Amino acid sequence: MDRLGAALLGCAMAAPAMAHGEQEALKSVAEFFKRATVVAGPTAVDCTLSSGTKTRCFSITVKPEPGSYTPGPWCPMQGTDGPDRSGIWLKDGQVLDADGAFMGGLAQRYQDPNWKMVDPKTGKINVTDSREACAAAARPDVDPKYRNYCVQCLPEYLEADHQTYVIPLEPQAPGRQNDVRQSGAGVAFNGVRLDGPAPVEAILGAYTIAPFDDCGGHVNLHAGYHYHAVTDCLNKSAPAATHGAQIGMALDGHTIFAQLAADGQAPADLDRCNGHSVQGLGYHYHAGAPGGNSILACLSAEAGCALEGDAQTCDASQVRRPPPPGGGPAPR
Repeated sequence: MDRLGAALLGCAMAAPAMAHGEQEALKSVAEFFKRATVVAGPTAVDCTLSSGTKTRCFSITVKPEPGSYTPGPWCPMQGTDGPDRSGIWLKDGQVLDADGAFMGGLAQRYQDPNWKMVDPKTGKINVTDSREACAAAARPDVDPKYRNYCVQCLPEYLEADHQTYVIPLEPQAPGRQNDVRQSGAGVAFNGVRLDGPAPVEAILGAYTIAPFDDCGGHVNLHAGYHYHAVTDCLNKSAPAATHGAQIGMALDGHTIFAQLAADGQAPADLDRCNGHSVQGLGYHYHAGAPGGNSILACLSAEAGCALEGDAQTCDASQVRRPPPPGGGPAPR
């Protein structure tokens, strides 16, 4: 808990300040999430982590509302719409404007003539325009009638407007289940979920595009508004510390910093999970490059839970995850 409090508050001392007990740690958590729309918490609770370790976690329930900006836009409506009326797309490590010209050039970009997103006569782009259309186009087996559609789900389509994160107060030694593709990477300082990689191949395979807004976020009907990339939009509003902008908390209890450290350089000693240790700060992560579709490659310690709706009990050992790609600090 000492390290949690020091990391969250961005201490620059050679030795982190001592946090005396759970209450001090919870104060640090509350301070870190002060820009989030908090529904309940943080409180200390019992929890079971991804490899079965029973420990103490903090629980915080938040709404996925960034506060400092309004999410969107995502899909352009006309082939003439520019970047100001559209979001972004991630391809081959690059961040591309998903504007009207991008939608009209998909056949050439992906070398596939079956891309026909824009009506050649009217210039109108096929865009999902209802909750029902969003649900049919955003599911794994895309409804065939929504092929060649730009898929956007709007915040007003959501039924559940909050999510609970249960995160260990003290990170536990690495376990066998630390992949982020199902659990997500963690939660940003503003209460928005930091998700695993977007299923880009599945999206493209159905001849759909599901753009992110300029902040790297979009909406689905389960997690609400969430991020698949950390862009300058988030970096510039995140709490500042001597090591750089503190983006959020990973589900394993380690903090997440911006891709670039305070000196403007990307750390060169990151492990496969995008983490490293710094004297006085301990182990923490750095978000991946915005175009990489990977905020974190994996989690270095046992994960807690991201609970949807009104669920409160965290048993992350019951969540099935693919084998981890490795990385992280040596077990303590």
